[in-house]
Amino acid sequence: MTEQDEEYPELHGRILPMFPEQRPRRLRRSEALRALTAETRLHPQQFIYPLFVVPGSGLREPIASLPGQFHLSAESAVAEAQAAWKEGIRAVLLFGEPEEKDPLGRGAFDPAGAVQEAVGALKRALPDLIVITDVCLCAYTTHGHCGVVDEDGSIVNDATLELLAETARSHAEAGADMVAPSDMMDGRVGAIREALDAEGHQDVAIMAYSAKYASAFYGPFREAANCAPQFGDRRSYQMAYANRREALREARLDAEEGADIIMVKPALAYLDVIAAVREELDRPVAAYNVSGEYAMVKATAARGWAEERAVTLEILTSIARAGADLIITYHAREAARWLKE
Repeated sequence: MTEQDEEYPELHGRILPMFPEQRPRRLRRSEALRALTAETRLHPQQFIYPLFVVPGSGLREPIASLPGQFHLSAESAVAEAQAAWKEGIRAVLLFGEPEEKDPLGRGAFDPAGAVQEAVGALKRALPDLIVITDVCLCAYTTHGHCGVVDEDGSIVNDATLELLAETARSHAEAGADMVAPSDMMDGRVGAIREALDAEGHQDVAIMAYSAKYASAFYGPFREAANCAPQFGDRRSYQMAYANRREALREARLDAEEGADIIMVKPALAYLDVIAAVREELDRPVAAYNVSGEYAMVKATAARGWAEERAVTLEILTSIARAGADLIITYHAREAARWLKE
């Protein structure tokens, strides 16, 4: 009886299979080996940190639906961005609210608006910070839709383009490095590019929400940005979640119109779309790890049903593995800290 027979008597007398010639486990034996051979790597400079800016001063008010996120006045946004900068985060994405709303969302391009003031304050305090602004009308309109609404309640595409272009121009005038149209109107990237170039803002980049789906994962954001539609829904302009080929068409059109970065939103339920866009285009690809995805992790962790750090880093890695070069995420600061540990 051999030594192996003594250790595993139940195998005595049986013919053992040949030992494997290929042993992938060799490269999994230790943390150092696993890190050395990792195919996908996360780092804080991939992250874009969303901030919700509001009128006023000295404001840092918790957002109930997004634990760990706040409504911030301009100086509070600066403090938050400075803390994130120290953790390795180099870009923020600003969402704003107006003092008052109207049917056309004129507050979106108010030179004294919350976003415009925050852009200026951030660039003065952190000149090297990449400041990106969301370009949309939904948080500024009384009806909560992303474009002009006619008497029949339909969203008017072409009339909306002028307002979006004016909003982007006002953000560029305030000092934004990049604008991010999220409205899903046809032709808005071209309209914004033309308006920016005409005003001498050729160096201001466009990150287009190219494949933005009509998703159930936006609920917490709509509370945070106070932008829920007051009638109907957004399915006439945001994409149907069953479609992937349509996302490629949208991405190609935005690239042709001058988008510098192509975005897929949401991220976690659309990893196949991220991968397809990455394969199709040679532009940087961003993915938005949206509010509902974030809130689910927070709620699950709060109940002790999952380990927050492990789940968060696994989700973010999956988004990068699918092909996202940039990840917009509310987890940005905590993930940056965890990656340094």
